[in-house]
Amino acid sequence: MHFSPLQLILILIIVVLLFGTKKLRNMGGDLGEAMKNFKKAMKDGDETTTNADAQKVEQKDMQQGRVIDSEAKEKDKV
Repeated sequence: MHFSPLQLILILIIVVLLFGTKKLRNMGGDLGEAMKNFKKAMKDGDETTTNADAQKVEQKDMQQGRVIDSEAKEKDKV
């Protein structure tokens, strides 16, 4: 199903008449804010998953007696 440019303009005019420009502007802003928050949540979720996976590997290595971190702190060197 293909829409011609004239049909799209007609649909846009009807939508503007039904909702008004102020309400459409608010809806657009709300939609943009929701997308921004969604992207941020996805990014934070990926970091949380990565950190949780790293902790699981670290715990597994500790149980098996492996050395995880080879850096020594100044206190440990004395």
